[in-house]
Amino acid sequence: MLLVHGGKAVDDAPGLRTGGVPLVPEGFAWPNCRECGGPMLFFAHLPLEAGVIAVFLCQNDPGMCDDWDATAGANRAFVFRGPLSPAAVPTEGETLLGAVTALRPHPADTPTTEPVLGRLGGEPHWIQGDETPGCPSCTGPMAFTAELEEGADFETSANFGGGGLGYVFHCRPCGEAAFLWQR
Repeated sequence: MLLVHGGKAVDDAPGLRTGGVPLVPEGFAWPNCRECGGPMLFFAHLPLEAGVIAVFLCQNDPGMCDDWDATAGANRAFVFRGPLSPAAVPTEGETLLGAVTALRPHPADTPTTEPVLGRLGGEPHWIQGDETPGCPSCTGPMAFTAELEEGADFETSANFGGGGLGYVFHCRPCGEAAFLWQR
């Protein structure tokens, strides 16, 4: 299933989107990059069967932190279940994209004139080779969940090094998620 540009969305829309404010459970603490210590940028809100996956990556000093690596600590993905509400956003650091973009599912076998901003399910289209992360809880390989483009324009773009792809994975039994990107 392709993810196509669905227009602008409100900051805390419950649907598929990039940008805006993450919807989180009570008590959630905004993640900080393990490398530079700064708060991470919220990139994507992906409501799926497993719950909502929220994707964060470090954009405080692009290129300096290992935000392409699923385990280096410069990106995070969380699986949230239950009641969610808009997170309190840190006032310092690069924490939010410049705009919110709705992502609309579109059958992969049907032509579209809308910009394609990613895919749900299937197999990852690796740029550099398979980097499927292992689950930190059970150590088994995580399931591919979504592939995300940098963005439709500068305002809605995460920095994946120019022309990169982001990859979201999750382990349904353990409730874990991971994010990495390649260029």
